[in-house]
Amino acid sequence: MGKTPVGRSKAPTHQGKSAGARRRLMLWMTFMIVFVIWAGYTFLVQNAQISDKSSHLATQQASKVDTLKKLEQLKYEVSRLNDPEYIGQLARKKGYYLPEETPIQVEESGN
Repeated sequence: MGKTPVGRSKAPTHQGKSAGARRRLMLWMTFMIVFVIWAGYTFLVQNAQISDKSSHLATQQASKVDTLKKLEQLKYEVSRLNDPEYIGQLARKKGYYLPEETPIQVEESGN
């Protein structure tokens, strides 16, 4: 007879390893599925945040362009205030005239 202890039979030992390997494989697959779901969720949330931030950035850039146009217009108007002829035009619009000038009033006839 062989050297096997009494009460033990020679059972294939690869089935015990196979059950442990299946358990490890299931644990690994569960971990990977949870990880992939978490990564997908995080990706979608961050993608939505990036989309929101991009639209906000586009709005802010459009506002910046409008503000820069207004700034350029104001700078132009301020530079015109240094011109004495322009100051005279503004004064005449408000009803002020130089002492030697005589205003000409044009009356409109109503038809």
